[in-house]
Amino acid sequence: MGPFTLAVDAKSSGGISSDASNRKMQELQLEPKKFFASVNARDENPFDFLRILFEGVIAGGTAGVVVETALYPIDTIKTRLQAARGGGKIILKGLYSGLAGNLAGVLPASAVFIGVYEPAKQQLLRNLPENLSAVAHLTAGVLGGIASSFIRVPTEVVKQRMQTGQFTSASDAVRLIASKEGFKGLYAGYGSFLLRDLPFDAIQFCLYEQLRIGYKLAAKRDLNDPENAIIGAFAGALTGAITTPLDVIKTRLMVQGSANQYKGFFDCVQTIVREEGPSALLKGVGPRVLWIGIGGSIFFGVLERTKRFLAERRPNDQRYSKTE
Repeated sequence: MGPFTLAVDAKSSGGISSDASNRKMQELQLEPKKFFASVNARDENPFDFLRILFEGVIAGGTAGVVVETALYPIDTIKTRLQAARGGGKIILKGLYSGLAGNLAGVLPASAVFIGVYEPAKQQLLRNLPENLSAVAHLTAGVLGGIASSFIRVPTEVVKQRMQTGQFTSASDAVRLIASKEGFKGLYAGYGSFLLRDLPFDAIQFCLYEQLRIGYKLAAKRDLNDPENAIIGAFAGALTGAITTPLDVIKTRLMVQGSANQYKGFFDCVQTIVREEGPSALLKGVGPRVLWIGIGGSIFFGVLERTKRFLAERRPNDQRYSKTE
């Protein structure tokens, strides 16, 4: 949808003609639509894939590192709760175990995710009707999740093995996992990871984007940093609670190592329910919701701030209208 503008030649008339008045009324009636998904810029602003990719990579990598560093202890507690079978005792020492090695994976994974998500989202918003903006956000979230999963899964496997005390360093973890379990050991639980993270990514980012669109429509202005952070926290906490059972299953499959306690996703579910009861599928829900809620606040707050910082430093002729 192109921009709705009114051009009045001051030389030809001292007042506004009836036609011009009608056009102005039509413009005012159509104006609210510009708040939906910002696809109003699709005609006047060319799609600069490389710029969007670059800015997405920088913003995503920055946000990922900040949130992972800040909330790593909560994630460690959540992992130990989920990995404990029956009434196993939770150790509260070494809550930053594996952080350095994890950051080496989080940085490129977050960069790849947002680097794929942003251009995919903006291209979809240009091609889909405005009332299907949620479809664009869901689809872009899935695409970003798939692209980053090739980095995120080995990172997650190493991180969780270290959090549960199986290894003391990331390099040892990678070497020993590969030697004992083969290359596929680094992708243990890959299917369950996708089953958890693809819905999580799609739902979280869709919720976040749609809430921002609705808020901007109501406020009729751009959102500030605290508002972005609050919306990110709500979207993250809600999505985290919904996907907790999938996270428990993913954790069990990733930390089992060569013991092969579970034959696969469904066997893992059946075994947990049979031996520990259905409530075990909600293990760690408190730390998970807290971690992802606060993490969503930090991640999206840093993400939007970084995107705005990069946009302000573009050449003047490249400072296009922001898309959602």
